[in-house]
Amino acid sequence: MIKTIKISKFLMLTAVLIGLQSCEKTEPKQEVPSVGYPWDIPQTKPNRPLSKAMERLYDNYLAPRPQDNELFSAFKYTHLKGFDYSDGDGTVSRRDPSKIIKEKGKYYVWYTKRDTEVPPVGFSNAHLSTDVIPSTDWDLSDIWYATSEDGLNWEEQGVAIKRPEKPLMGWRSVTTTDILKWKGKYYLYYQAFMEASGTNGDHCPVATAYSDSPDGPWIPANKVIIENGEAGTWDQYSIHDPYPLVYKGKIYVYYKAAYGDKPEYLVGNGLAIADNPLGPFKKHPLNPLFNSGHETALFPFKEGIAALVTRDGNENNTIQYASDGVNFDIASVTSFLPFAAGSYVPDAFNSNGDGRGITWGLSHFTNVGERGKKHSILARFDCDLSLDLNDPGMKETRLYLDSEIYFSRTLSKKQKERIFKN
Repeated sequence: MIKTIKISKFLMLTAVLIGLQSCEKTEPKQEVPSVGYPWDIPQTKPNRPLSKAMERLYDNYLAPRPQDNELFSAFKYTHLKGFDYSDGDGTVSRRDPSKIIKEKGKYYVWYTKRDTEVPPVGFSNAHLSTDVIPSTDWDLSDIWYATSEDGLNWEEQGVAIKRPEKPLMGWRSVTTTDILKWKGKYYLYYQAFMEASGTNGDHCPVATAYSDSPDGPWIPANKVIIENGEAGTWDQYSIHDPYPLVYKGKIYVYYKAAYGDKPEYLVGNGLAIADNPLGPFKKHPLNPLFNSGHETALFPFKEGIAALVTRDGNENNTIQYASDGVNFDIASVTSFLPFAAGSYVPDAFNSNGDGRGITWGLSHFTNVGERGKKHSILARFDCDLSLDLNDPGMKETRLYLDSEIYFSRTLSKKQKERIFKN
């Protein structure tokens, strides 16, 4: 009996040792390259061990060098002619330009325009706003449009969508519009405010109006186009910046929502899809599709969709790409991206799986002017995010700025006090 127990223990010990040896054999070993990484950068992923950074270089980006990456670009800006801002007194503001389309030999753009008796009192003072005193830069606004032959000199054509009478949707303000062309008709999607921004006004619905011509007249649909999410979900309160594209024969409307408590809130972007411009729209089950980005600015690229991701979130200042229009990855990291970009997207509604990209558009600059007279202006940006353009001057990664731009980023009073205290 004693001998049997000893044999059993010996067999158990042997089994354990064999198991350990087996584990040792299956543990991955770090392979040491026999030669160094090539001096002449391989354009395709080399068959050798790579660090995580070098793995990303080939797996995440279209090319290992940004100069060869069709989804990398620097951005350059130009003042526009044709827009008056009331000598910068803060009473006139233009912001949030739409995509640009070309019709009748001219470029068309729509945007938010505020023309009020006085400048805004500010988000934190929204309770002081009235029917003639705006709370924010986009309060008490209408949607206007302008045309141009060259993209630099613009002629304002007038109001496209005027605020309706109370209590109709948008009676307080109509803002942040974008354009869709579908089966010979034109559709403007926009935010319809029923309260001043800074109160609960930002919890506004997405509305639309349609026309047979880009010059109007525009007929409001007088209905909510994209419903807010269910209670407790990320877009339960705000659905902003509707941005329509035609993709895979359907209407894709990307939109923004801010979620979580301030100041720790996040901004994400989601997607709603429909077969008809007036809906019904069905939200994508993977929403939000982006974890960053304050405005939605997208364009067809190759078989998928590319996006400019500006501000807010860990992935701000990136250009992203999704071959399916849904699952976006970072395609490049850049700087000075245009805010609220409204690009000229020739194939926004007919790319058919062969998106060519963008080279220019309009954006806005906010907080222009002196304190108490702040307003926004429209400007032009140029870039090379196009398969049909090769501009090395737009692929420069080294950005040299005047030192005063850096020194304009001054410490707050509280931050200075902390320094002196230490």
